[in-house]
Amino acid sequence: MRLRVEFTTEPFDLEEAPAHAVVAREVVRGAALDAVDVGPFGNTAEGGADAVLAAVDTMLRRSLAVGATRISLQINVIEGAAGEAVPDDAGDPAAPEAGR
Repeated sequence: MRLRVEFTTEPFDLEEAPAHAVVAREVVRGAALDAVDVGPFGNTAEGGADAVLAAVDTMLRRSLAVGATRISLQINVIEGAAGEAVPDDAGDPAAPEAGR
């Protein structure tokens, strides 16, 4: 399974990149991810589920440790094992179709 993560760390500083933003970017650039795109107002990266989840864990812990007060993130499944799209609620036990 492939995942796409999009995230932003706060507080913003338009004059200079804060330490938490620098750390977050270093984590995703150093992880085994592809399609990494970092910017002043948001960052995205794609990769295998294990790599993305490990990078997110590290990014959250390290960014919070150096001053992030808010981290907004979204993770999306971008394709299934056979390269087909996976529904947003796949694997969600609360989803109406789950367990059928």
